[in-house]
Amino acid sequence: MTTPEVELKPCFLTPKRLKPQYPLFVYLPGMDGTGQLLRSQTAGLEVGFDVRCFAIPRKDLNSWDVLTNSVLDLIHAELEKSSHRRPVYLCGESFGGCLAMKVAIKAPQLFKRIILINPASAFHLRPLLNWASQITYLVPSGLYDVGALGLLPFLASLPRISRSDRHELLRTMRSVPPETVHWRLSLLREFEIDKEKLGRLKQPVLLIAGGSDRLLPSVTEAKRLGNIIPNTEIVVLPHCGHACLLEQDINLYEILKTNDFLESQADTVTQQEVRG
Repeated sequence: MTTPEVELKPCFLTPKRLKPQYPLFVYLPGMDGTGQLLRSQTAGLEVGFDVRCFAIPRKDLNSWDVLTNSVLDLIHAELEKSSHRRPVYLCGESFGGCLAMKVAIKAPQLFKRIILINPASAFHLRPLLNWASQITYLVPSGLYDVGALGLLPFLASLPRISRSDRHELLRTMRSVPPETVHWRLSLLREFEIDKEKLGRLKQPVLLIAGGSDRLLPSVTEAKRLGNIIPNTEIVVLPHCGHACLLEQDINLYEILKTNDFLESQADTVTQQEVRG
């Protein structure tokens, strides 16, 4: 995916080949904010979607509200390029799962389907992690590289991730400045969502949880959200860690297909392409 003015302002990363006739798939990334870690899933998703990945500048210290508006502005800009009405799939992972919920309740009519993957709204369920996040500012900048390496086994099921993706995950974690890490952790500590508005979402919502997530209690959180959001389906990936989309046997498009989560137009376009 191409990286335009990503260090200047939030933007969408776009694939080399745009597919305006396909449903728009908008991915909101984890706390690194780069969007680069979606690369292992992009080819699969492009079978039936026009993929956009939200990227946040490394030094961005904006609030949930500003980030929410940035996502919505970018989506509207994409939709205005089309001559026809396009369904929009909203997908958020970890930190991006929290942002996806903010975006969804602000513009619920905009989205055909919503996918939440190990949403970091589970942060409050880990009191020790919450406490530790409040003292990260005491860690000298020079130790962040060591800390990132130590955090890897909690972020991912390492044996299930290729060597190159492990290196990419570590490189991406180390690319985020300490002050940005502090800020985004503070956003997670303060994260609140209006349960009443969540409960008014009418579109189908797929909650994907890593059953072996060592960072957050994602299965517990998926069940909690499933009791709030009416039209939900929960998929537990029993052997997957927090960064499950990096794992070699995980194909997000196939998960959507298996759980009948592809809007009919996506299937139609795919069939047309196969026949073509």
